[in-house]
Amino acid sequence: MLPENSKNNAVQCGKPVRLPQAILRLTMASGHTVLMRLVASAYSIAQKAGTIVRRVIAEGDLGIVEKTSPTDLQTKADRLAQMSICSSLARKFPKLTIIGEEDLPSEEVDQELIEDGQWEEILRKPCPSQYSTIKEEDLVVWVDPLDGTKEYTEGLLDNVTVLIGIAYEGKAIAGVINQPYYNYQAGPGAALGRTIWGVLGLGAFGFQLKEVPAGKHIITTTRSHSNKLVTDCVTAMNPDDVLRVGGAGNKIIQLIEGKASAYVFASPGCKKWDTCAPEVILHAVGGKLTDVHGNALQYDKEVKHMNSAGVLASLRNHDYYASRVPESVKKALVP
Repeated sequence: MLPENSKNNAVQCGKPVRLPQAILRLTMASGHTVLMRLVASAYSIAQKAGTIVRRVIAEGDLGIVEKTSPTDLQTKADRLAQMSICSSLARKFPKLTIIGEEDLPSEEVDQELIEDGQWEEILRKPCPSQYSTIKEEDLVVWVDPLDGTKEYTEGLLDNVTVLIGIAYEGKAIAGVINQPYYNYQAGPGAALGRTIWGVLGLGAFGFQLKEVPAGKHIITTTRSHSNKLVTDCVTAMNPDDVLRVGGAGNKIIQLIEGKASAYVFASPGCKKWDTCAPEVILHAVGGKLTDVHGNALQYDKEVKHMNSAGVLASLRNHDYYASRVPESVKKALVP
């Protein structure tokens, strides 16, 4: 890999000289790009966070704290998982901008929370050429240590995910989703958990892509944060069925595994850390995630955290669902 400050140019006698492409390719092949190293690390770090989430439940003390409302909760698992993710990332990639959901005080992090491994299979994949020269300081990482906290406290464990999304120039380009309790309904002794990951231009991995049968309109939406706008928008989709579940990560997984055809959330409750990683996975397989106006979401470090114009996502036929959003909903949700 070329030094950060060289990109495609070397310096000879004070003048930039273009490197021959063959030499450039050879140089790039000798190391791994920043992006692929980060994704490989985020994979292992998300797995560690999933282990923490399971451990807290097993120990029996969730340490629940109410944040802004009875449906906006934080648990010991949220706190420990975020400390693990953010500290592990910062130790390995000190120039990253990392934005986590939980507002936690600065404190020394226990060494047992640190994950310094990386998923070697990811490092064997080629980095998309448009991202090969990205620098560490150009990336923003959005972290939701436990998406679906309310469902976690109620034992609806298949709703829970750990989300690590990676953005460049305001666009979500790579993401990791860990499901700590994937397969938990298989009973005692079942192997728990799986990790899904993706990079735009490369693909998404760790699941089997499946679509809802043609002509079926199955909507997935919020279970615990509904209101009249959400209900009106869902009804306008003329759905064959409506699934009400927790977690943005969980809802996007429903889209890519053929359980739902669109995710509709006409409310400002969703945040950037909820959508960054899931958006990448969906976009990497040809889906689309926008606000209810059809606008792309922005993920630069200065952007407001709230997705104030809601979320509309689908694996296919996004224009159909966007066309059915009522004008009353659009007027109420300002980007």
